[in-house]
Amino acid sequence: MASKIKKGDLVKVMSGKDKGRQEKVLEVLGTRILVDNVNKVKRHTKPTQEHKGGIIEKILPIVSARVLLVCPSCKKAVRVGFKTEKEQKVRFCKKCGAVIDK
Repeated sequence: MASKIKKGDLVKVMSGKDKGRQEKVLEVLGTRILVDNVNKVKRHTKPTQEHKGGIIEKILPIVSARVLLVCPSCKKAVRVGFKTEKEQKVRFCKKCGAVIDK
């Protein structure tokens, strides 16, 4: 199954504490995605032999249903569809019809 959101895409967060932010996708983990500077949390860790203890900031994954892809041509958060062009499956914007994958 082809994913509607891929690594490197610009997405807009539609719900949650970071609602309205537009950031790049760092990694796709099945139905969850890591988005740059979204869902940042602080973890208090004890010191171990590998690293010092203290407060560590890290990014946790969010559900991919909470984000929409930002279309490169119309610059809006849009839904994505699939169609075949030259025997290749490509993503397209459902608002303007522009092909997202080149």
